[in-house]
Amino acid sequence: MSRNFLIMAIVALLAASGGYFLARLLGTGGGNAPGVTEMQTGNDLLGMRRPDFTLDSVNGEKVSASDFDGQVWLVNFWATWCKPCVDEMPMLSQVQSDFAGQGVTVVGIALDDAERARQFASDLSIQYPILVGQADVVLTGRNYGNSSGMLPFSVLVDAEGVVRWSHLGALDQDELLQQITRLK
Repeated sequence: MSRNFLIMAIVALLAASGGYFLARLLGTGGGNAPGVTEMQTGNDLLGMRRPDFTLDSVNGEKVSASDFDGQVWLVNFWATWCKPCVDEMPMLSQVQSDFAGQGVTVVGIALDDAERARQFASDLSIQYPILVGQADVVLTGRNYGNSSGMLPFSVLVDAEGVVRWSHLGALDQDELLQQITRLK
């Protein structure tokens, strides 16, 4: 009897902890935790050189952070299953279009499958680079200051490769434009 109770207790504990982590990951569409509308994060990196990374693009090419040196760039961590991420992508695409040729680039980094992210970006006519991955994207997000792992998460890097601003949660277009304009 006690052996069955122990097995049931272990199964219940595993189910509860798995449910907790799944709820944290998916609970609000991968966006902010309930009651959190926005939060600054990654402040430890402000004024510091951006971390390096090399990730695959949706086209299978290797892309590194150093590929964007010499320009202002916004790195936006997102996923196809994250509603706030999806909601802000048309605005980010417009920002990319508005600043084309002015040394400003938006770079999307998707915590997703390459084919799903490619099709999704195509359906939304996204014109900025989309990088993809799983554990490597989570690690890159953490290196850029997203210790919570929540999405969307954005970091603005200046032309010298210095982190100047970060934001956890959906972006406000006016605030983003102010931050970009300060750096270009």
